[in-house]
Amino acid sequence: MTEITAIIGGTGIYALSGMKLRSEIIKTPYADVTVERTDDLVFLHRHAPNHSVPPHRVNYRANIKALDMLGVKRICATFAVGSINPDFELAVPVILSDFIDYSSGREHSFFDTIDQGKGHVDVSVPFCPVLSGALEAEAKKLNLKVRRGGVYASTNGPRFETPAEIRAYRQFGADVVGMTLCPELPLALERGMSYAGFAFSINWGAGMTPSIELVHDGVDAIKDKMLRTMINALKNTKNAECTMAPIH
Repeated sequence: MTEITAIIGGTGIYALSGMKLRSEIIKTPYADVTVERTDDLVFLHRHAPNHSVPPHRVNYRANIKALDMLGVKRICATFAVGSINPDFELAVPVILSDFIDYSSGREHSFFDTIDQGKGHVDVSVPFCPVLSGALEAEAKKLNLKVRRGGVYASTNGPRFETPAEIRAYRQFGADVVGMTLCPELPLALERGMSYAGFAFSINWGAGMTPSIELVHDGVDAIKDKMLRTMINALKNTKNAECTMAPIH
């Protein structure tokens, strides 16, 4: 039986170049979702195909439910982030290992009702070690410099953070900051999916430089290698190998 996998594209990653994809509309209980796909790989635009949806308005439940309905069990997701740890240099992709959720006001769970108390997802291991390891191995083959391990602070957006917020997130152990990891990751775990996060830092956090300045030089080449890394990592792993979060 064919195992179907998915890539969720964040800011700046809008297509899988060199692949023949067909468009498909998935009708979920939460909204219709448009995906691009082959028989075994689904590409989902987190912010919609024309990047018209800001982070706080993304229909995360619809997106993850659409992948669930397609039979997806393994996801690699990309994020444009800001570095808030001085050791996390810009333009070096980070294979994420943990997160802190500072978001609010978002539909963050499929468990609007629970059955005899069961509906609490265990996030002791939020990112699949097998998929994360595959990302690291495939990046090395492509001579893509990556950093293994990093904590993502997930905020609401769409505004950037203040210098005081960045200092607070750093003190709590975060390395990068972004606006879209939560509730996407917890929702995927609730649906029994393995998930790896690939974050690309395009600026320093507020207060670390006089103003927010985005990196542009060489970005396209790095993003292309990130996509190839994710495709190969998904191709060279199996559902049975990967970590599925338990539900209590």
